[in-house]
Formats: sequence, structure tokens, C-alpha cells
Amino acid sequence: MKPSVLWKWVWAPGVRGCRNHAYLRERLVALPLLTVLAFTPFAWAHTTVRADAAYIQDRAAPALGDLADARASLQIADGEAADSLRAGRAVELSGLSERYRTRTTRATQRLNQVARSGALSTSERQDLDVVAGLVADYGTWTAWAQANASDRALREASLAYARSILCSSRVDPVTLVCRPATGSTATAVVDRVTALERALQDRIADRADPGADVLAAFAVSGVAFLLLVHGLWRTQVFLHHRFRLHVSLPLLAAALPLLALPLLAADAVLVQKAQRAAESTARALSTKTSPRIESTAEAHPFAAPDRYVISALEDSVDRELAEGRLAFLGPAPAWVVPAGLLSAAVTGATLHSYRREYVRLTRPGAAP
Repeated sequence: MKPSVLWKWVWAPGVRGCRNHAYLRERLVALPLLTVLAFTPFAWAHTTVRADAAYIQDRAAPALGDLADARASLQIADGEAADSLRAGRAVELSGLSERYRTRTTRATQRLNQVARSGALSTSERQDLDVVAGLVADYGTWTAWAQANASDRALREASLAYARSILCSSRVDPVTLVCRPATGSTATAVVDRVTALERALQDRIADRADPGADVLAAFAVSGVAFLLLVHGLWRTQVFLHHRFRLHVSLPLLAAALPLLALPLLAADAVLVQKAQRAAESTARALSTKTSPRIESTAEAHPFAAPDRYVISALEDSVDRELAEGRLAFLGPAPAWVVPAGLLSAAVTGATLHSYRREYVRLTRPGAAP
């Protein structure tokens, strides 16, 4: 199709000099084609943006929160184990503290939730299985240290080995915060969990970026939308002058679905903006949270919480993505393609009807 022909089809400067039969034939091809080009790429791009937001909200962000909580809980439990074992022989009878048991159980539950989230790849799922096994080994060696609490050398050796399973190196020997290692030395629990967090962060960033294909689809749809609106208006003007129709009701009805596209475009912009905000918040789950912040929040539940408490960041991600859309649209995006195809069919059928009636019987005074 030559560009000059398409230009003539859509941007006919007026009705004078246009043959009725030829004009209707051209519009019979151009308008349904533009309708399909306006609706179909838009539906695909909008669905992609919504699907990315749903993935972040339902899978990636919760998994990232679970990993951050497991990492912090294990480090808190490690500090509790060290404090309990300082009691020596007394810990053999009383056992490790309730907080230690609560935090290790919580970490295990969080890791299980990550495994069920569907956010990890096959290789990452295998790494998570390794982490779960290491956590179990950590608990075994901590229990061994408790069982030999009266023997200081054996107790400290068992605890040191348990800590090596949990953490490669410490940022601060007092707070016992781990420094994640990378590369071939990243074999401890915190190292592996941190690597999984980085992988999820990269995946969230990739999903939050609309990509060239989505932007191209929106561009094609936008251009087709503008040409279609102008083409429908020109066709209505033509029918008014040549066929003495005040307005073509079928063409007007076929144009009604076009009203939804600007609303859905605004929804896509809001969703994309929410994804960017959620990406920043999700990154803070790994880079800003710490065992110290979690311990402070646990010790002072009624105080003003730190902005980087894990539960607060999880709620923030969910709220940003839930509110970053036009809720009243509901399931409307699923009807974009059917509505576009129906509109194209109605437009084509209407113009074909006008053209057929004109061929059968030319109105008096009408241009040939």
C-alpha cells in the first residue's frame, strides 16, 4: 500500500471531487484496518504492563520480603543463641531462648513461602533448597553447642562452626550483622539469600521497564487511534453532504469503544508509575533493612516504626501497586480486543451497506 493512497484514504481534504463509490470503497478498507491497528497492539501492550505489575505484586515483591525477613531473623536468632549459651551449664536444662526458637521457625516458614511463590527460576529454586539445608545444619550445630554447654571449648567450637554456616564474615562483632560475600566465597546462608535477593531485584527492575516492544505497540496504537478518529469524522461529514444523513448511527456506535482507549492509556501510565515506585521500595527490602531495625521494632511495638521495617516496606509495595491503577475499569482491559474487532466489523458492514445501496440505486442529484 502506497503512503499517498493511505493518506488519501484517511485525510481526504473534503467531499468535493470525490466519487461516492470510490470514496466508500476506500473507507471500507481503511477504517476497519485502522480500528484493528488501534485496538490490538494497545491491548497487548496494556496486558503486558498489567501482567508485569501483577507479577511484582503477587510473586516477586512478596518473595523479596520473605527473603529479607528470613535473613534478618536468622541473624537475630544467632545473636540470641550466643546470649543463651553464655549461661553455660544452665542452658543445657533451660534450652535456648524462646526468641531464638521463634526466629528460626519464622525464617524457615519464610523460606518455604519463597519456594511456593513461583518467583524463582529452576536454578534459583535449587539454591533455595541448599539454603534450607544449611539452615537445618545451622540448627543442628547450635543444638550441639547447647548440649555441650558445660564444655566451653566444645561449645564455642560448635557455635563457631554454626556461625560459619550462617555467615562468611561479620560487619560488627558486637551486633553480629553479616557482610554478604560474592563469587566463589559466597557459600554461607546469608550470602546465598542475598544473591537470591539481587536476582529478584533485577527481575523486578526488568518488569518495571516497559521495554521497546511495549512502547512501540503503544506508539502504533496511538497513531492509528488519531487517524481513525479523524477518518471517522471525515466519513460522517461525507455521508452528511452526499447521502443527506445527519449522522450515521452505526458508525457512531462503532466509534464508542474508542472512548475507552484514553482511559486505559491513563491506567497504563499509572500502573507504570506505580511499578517504578514499587521497584524502589522493593530494593529497600534488601539494601536498607537490618537485624538491628527488626530488633528495635520488636522491642518497641508501640513506638513510631522505622521506615525500613520489613513489614512496613511489604505493605508499601502492595499499596503502591494496588492504588496505581484506575480501579473502576475493572475487567475492561480484557474486552479491548473483542470490542475493537466488533467495532471494525460494524464499521465495515455499515460502509458496505451504504456502498451496496448506492450501486443499486443512485440518488437523484448524487455525484457518480
